[in-house]
Amino acid sequence: MVNRQSDRLKNQQEESKGVLGIFGTEAKHHDLAVNEVSKAALKKLEEKFPQLTFRYRDSIRKEEINKALNKIDSELGRTLFVTKANIKPDGGIIEVKDDEGEWRVILVTEAKYQGKDIDNIKAGILVGKNKDQDTMVAGNAIERSHKNISEIANFMLTESYFPYVIFLEGTNFLTKNISVTRPDGRVVVLNYNSGSLNRLDRLSAANYGMPFNKNLCRNKFVKGNDGLVMLQAASMYTTGDGSRWDPLEMYKIMLEIAETSLKMLGSDIFKQLTKG
Repeated sequence: MVNRQSDRLKNQQEESKGVLGIFGTEAKHHDLAVNEVSKAALKKLEEKFPQLTFRYRDSIRKEEINKALNKIDSELGRTLFVTKANIKPDGGIIEVKDDEGEWRVILVTEAKYQGKDIDNIKAGILVGKNKDQDTMVAGNAIERSHKNISEIANFMLTESYFPYVIFLEGTNFLTKNISVTRPDGRVVVLNYNSGSLNRLDRLSAANYGMPFNKNLCRNKFVKGNDGLVMLQAASMYTTGDGSRWDPLEMYKIMLEIAETSLKMLGSDIFKQLTKG
């Protein structure tokens, strides 16, 4: 009996490493999930496009971003105060090698879990300074994502696509009202448009107020006073009801974004795709 239980536990642990596995319950584990799912997406891309060469890396150095900017214009990318500074999205960066041997970014992923109000209410936990509140006032940690988005946008300033994806979960990212019952039977309604709870508006600046849960990888060009202006919009995905992301759904979205990037790079990787 002990051996069978041990074998079953071992199998469950091995299975949990896959795309459909259980990735944990806290933000730290959620970050690990997006990292693992991103690597699973990379493996699928390698299987689907065997002619192409892909790579995964967990960070991009600020120095590298500055060099990319400086190639565009000598006035750009000239300031660097911390030589070892880098950008490290939760899910890492996937790149493809083009026909000229240059690496091109096709997917950048990040995941943010913020707002444990559902768990607290279900457990009967009151929060706040005096422990007399059903919900916590949302923090501002999500705003740190803007830095990563801006830096990757700088790195990809010459590209016509922007494959930055953020997966959001938790009660700070609601898109509808939800009702949660406490152990004593009292029902608490969480209003999605509460200023103290919702933090989606803090992120909408990074997609120009365009819809959430939509592939915005292909850059949008709008008319300005002196011509067309290119908008690099991050694709933002939220469960909307505070629930956790299904790793398989994340995986599908990642592949959709990455394949959109490859289509945008079509002429730059054409020789490799037509080999054989």
